[in-house]
Amino acid sequence: MSEAALLHAPATAPPVPEDRVQWLTDAVLHNRFLPQPGSESIFVGDGDFRAVGAEFLGHFIRMGGLRADNRVLDIGCGIGRMAVPLTQYLDPEKGRYNGIDPVEGGIHWCRRFITPIYPNFTFQRLDIAHELYNPRGKISGKALKLPFADRQFDFVIMTSIVTHLPPDEVLVYLREVERILTQGGCLFMTAFVVDRAAAANETGRRDPRLAFRRDGEGPCWFVPDLPALAALGFDDGFLDSALERAGLAVVLKSLGHWRGKDAGHYQDVIVAECRGAGR
Repeated sequence: MSEAALLHAPATAPPVPEDRVQWLTDAVLHNRFLPQPGSESIFVGDGDFRAVGAEFLGHFIRMGGLRADNRVLDIGCGIGRMAVPLTQYLDPEKGRYNGIDPVEGGIHWCRRFITPIYPNFTFQRLDIAHELYNPRGKISGKALKLPFADRQFDFVIMTSIVTHLPPDEVLVYLREVERILTQGGCLFMTAFVVDRAAAANETGRRDPRLAFRRDGEGPCWFVPDLPALAALGFDDGFLDSALERAGLAVVLKSLGHWRGKDAGHYQDVIVAECRGAGR
């Protein structure tokens, strides 16, 4: 596959027509009856809760090929930003959603306001240690074992997760994702890929909040004056290599507009497929 095709082609043909996708995202955006937390309760993610969720529903379908009958795992589900719009797409009989997060408040809200209405949506707190979100956690990210059987999910979501993970934990997460994905299942991941254009700020329009600087000789880029894991970028190629080592094949890599170039999404999007039946 050429670089141009890799950067622009969808992973698979969208499972529903474009007019249906547009109708779904508009319906999510304007449905005032959908659960929504108060602004004081939202502890992660910028932007409008409903608008961001609707946008990503479209990305999951168009770029990730998400089907209504898929079994979905949302790693770092927070307070339901991705779960709420997915309630309007996943088939209540065939589709299934599991969300995990280390923050009790988000899990409690999702269990209270989403699961009673949508019983195929379940949420679980996983006490993973993280210096920003769960500093007293008992499970080291280096020893992560997701509480699910092998080959249990068709679609795994990691939005704004590797943007807060040190590099020695990234491969651990990705190997666990490969373990739980079915053959042909997909990982949908967002990241900050620091390519030449981003590192040099070639257009002068890079998001000023992301004035990344390299951390020594390693692959990481941090934002000065912020906690190390507040926003983390990686050298272009680092995540591709980590995915390959985990047994996942990159099928789409679409660079976002945070670097100052035109794109239909903010962070960079990588979709990877589980090709084998096991390691």
